[in-house]
Amino acid sequence: MSKLTHLNTCGEAHMVDVSDKSDTARTAIAQSQVQLTAEIVAAISDDSLPKGDLLATARIAGIQGAKKCSDLIPLCHPLPLSKITVDIELQGQSLVITALCKTTGKTGVEMEALTAASVAALTVYDMCKGIDKGMIIGETKLLNKTGGKSGDWSAEAQV
Repeated sequence: MSKLTHLNTCGEAHMVDVSDKSDTARTAIAQSQVQLTAEIVAAISDDSLPKGDLLATARIAGIQGAKKCSDLIPLCHPLPLSKITVDIELQGQSLVITALCKTTGKTGVEMEALTAASVAALTVYDMCKGIDKGMIIGETKLLNKTGGKSGDWSAEAQV
């Protein structure tokens, strides 16, 4: 079992000291899915959501979420993000949200990508709940990450 890096010798949670790590290019891609009701799919398809442009609002919310990750997740380091993209695609009865984050730094951007996808999904729920509250925010997962001491990782390689 590997040592948990966020715990000190007494088992107390602390932010990891990354000052001795080298700066490397790092990327992470995460995904979240929102299962929609037929009524919501119809409103998205005919652009009749009462709260306005769903995709643009969710995309911006995801970007803001990534930028605020260290404010939301207590032991995350603030990172100088060089790129954030949030892509949203209607696939049948689901919106699939894919977030990519990049930085050059001492620690990875997995949490920023996961936060972006999650905040975008929550925004979809908020914007559509007036039509039907029966949506389900489903699987949120890391798809892949590159860079850093641990190297590259892909969810596909784990299957």
